[in-house]
Amino acid sequence: MSSKLFALDIGTRSVVGIILEEENNHFHVADILMKEHKERAMVDGQIHNVLYVAELIKSIKNELEQTHGPLTKVSVAAAGRALKTEQASVTINIKNRPIFTEEDINRLELQAVQQAQAQLVQQSEGNEIQHYYCVGYSVLYYKLDGEEIGSLVDQRGNDATVEVIATFLPRVVVESLIAALKRADLEMEAMTLEPIAAINVLIPPSMRRLNVALVDIGAGTSDIAITNDGTIVAYGMVPVAGDEITESLSDHYLLDFPVAEYTKRQLNTESTIIIKDILGFDQEILQDEVLQAIHPSIQHLTQSIGNEILRLNNQRPPKAVMLVGGGSLTPNITKELCKVLHLPENRVAVRGLDAIQNLTKAKAISDSPELVTPIGIAIAAKKAPIQYMTVTVNEQIVRLFEMKDMTVTDAFLAANIQAKQLYGKPGIGMSVTVNGQVIFIPGEHGSLATIFVNDEIATAKTIIKHGDQIILEEGQNGKDASAKVRDIIDDALVKKIIIQGQPFTVQPKVLLNGIQTNLDVVLKDRDELLIETVDTIEDLLHLYNKELINQLNSFVVYVDGKPLYLTEYTSMLYINGKPGKLNYPFYDGDEVYIEKSALPTAQNIADHLNVRLEEKILVKFQNEELQLKRTNHEVYVNGTLNQSTSVIFNGATIQFKQKESTQKWIFQDVFRNANWQLPPHFKGQFTILRNGTPATFETEIFGGDILEIILTD
Repeated sequence: MSSKLFALDIGTRSVVGIILEEENNHFHVADILMKEHKERAMVDGQIHNVLYVAELIKSIKNELEQTHGPLTKVSVAAAGRALKTEQASVTINIKNRPIFTEEDINRLELQAVQQAQAQLVQQSEGNEIQHYYCVGYSVLYYKLDGEEIGSLVDQRGNDATVEVIATFLPRVVVESLIAALKRADLEMEAMTLEPIAAINVLIPPSMRRLNVALVDIGAGTSDIAITNDGTIVAYGMVPVAGDEITESLSDHYLLDFPVAEYTKRQLNTESTIIIKDILGFDQEILQDEVLQAIHPSIQHLTQSIGNEILRLNNQRPPKAVMLVGGGSLTPNITKELCKVLHLPENRVAVRGLDAIQNLTKAKAISDSPELVTPIGIAIAAKKAPIQYMTVTVNEQIVRLFEMKDMTVTDAFLAANIQAKQLYGKPGIGMSVTVNGQVIFIPGEHGSLATIFVNDEIATAKTIIKHGDQIILEEGQNGKDASAKVRDIIDDALVKKIIIQGQPFTVQPKVLLNGIQTNLDVVLKDRDELLIETVDTIEDLLHLYNKELINQLNSFVVYVDGKPLYLTEYTSMLYINGKPGKLNYPFYDGDEVYIEKSALPTAQNIADHLNVRLEEKILVKFQNEELQLKRTNHEVYVNGTLNQSTSVIFNGATIQFKQKESTQKWIFQDVFRNANWQLPPHFKGQFTILRNGTPATFETEIFGGDILEIILTD
């Protein structure tokens, strides 16, 4: 036996009553009655004359009762235009906390939805948060440290951001709808949302894995719903629809609004339009001329719809767009919408009743797309009516408007559980000034709160049902901020190096509130640190051994008041085995070595200046080789007489003073160096020979001479 359903679609231009018969999951449209408002009782979907609209509903009910018997219960839909869509983002600090989990993301999304809800409350002049039902939300993007990222799971960084687009239904919409039906002697049997109604009959669940947009273009508003990944991910509305075209005709041709509406409908059937303006003049206008006149309005309509689709779909065009509603009959609307969304023309189409599966209708009923939503309301209210469910959250009774699989998140939203309650309180932070810059050190993050559903551990995405008991146990509070000086200093400022083969740890000089301190001192709030870093080899040697710096100074002596630079006696600096300079930087792990040069003697410096300190000749005396020498120049170092072998230090003052010497070497000079002596008690005679030739003690000699003294008795 078939059952009979009565449904109403209360729109801006008209109210439609439907009688639907259902048997074995097959639906038959037995009757449809549409009555237009004789006055503009509704504008952009908002009731401006409640009594008049209620009277029109009652009129439809009475007329249908004459054919189908008493009607006491009715299925209705909350208009898509009543939905409030809000976009919001939330950024949290995740530095020094464990890696991000799925549950962290769930709670971050809840925080973003609550932010959207709070923004909505601020705009609605005094409404409280619990006066809105969240009917759905979708994530537009995640960001890590300001860069968009596919997923935050197992990520580390400084800041995590989520942006959502959330849709809310004001509770007053439901209550006022019930009140209007009661005035018309009707009881609400079931309710749905208009976007859900149209989607349920045109896009079955098997198709919802596709990214498809459904647009119901009415008279005052265009309602939008987006499917993807098997579900409805977003709802939206623009206050632009069929009336935009009607008003354009009215303004252009000076027509009364009902006349302009009639003229608009003729555009799809007549090539020539006859109109009468408000002055009583008749005009006969070609269809193309009328279309050209309203083309800007059609562009504005499609631009508004297209932009909202892109906003709801994260600035990406969907795979396809379906248009329903009376406004979808606007000429050229599909072509213009394709241009806005950059889609091929075969991806945007108007859908009528023939697209609804398992549906038959009386012969008198047309396949018009404006009937899709009214019939969808009747079918959706039967198949998937929206009902109230009751749960408890921490012993608080919460009623939810069940429009989808409800989760713990929905219960928290309804119970006004703030996202911050899902975490323990963070510890108190502190600030420290480092080299004039204020650094904030946050307290420890609080631990996650624990969620139980019917005494079992759950998450924010756990599905709930009527009667469930939800308990939120707050997490542990985080510890207050604590830090030592070494926690503030960059690890790169503490370097371990090797100097002259010995390990050495280089630490910056740290002043805490003006007093030098070490790295293990515990900091307090508002402490001031001054950090002086050790950056160059010269800074390093000043700290380690200043004498090494002196060794690297250029070797210079002052001869007769003039500087003499001797680079061969300057020490060499090596960094990791390569030559370096004092102004070079050094890094952790470097090896610094100074190769010390030998110091010169007075003789080395004299040789450098070609100054002869001594004169020398070699002779042979009594078969013994002798070196005869005498001082040519005396060396004075810093005013003191020195030997030629004396070591000269860097910066010394040197003078070479020439001595007066004999003009020649004579035979008797050999006796200063020879070991030979006359035998004791010698009474005989001796002969002096130079190179075998007789000579005297005053005879001049030269290097290489052979000198002899021959003794005779």
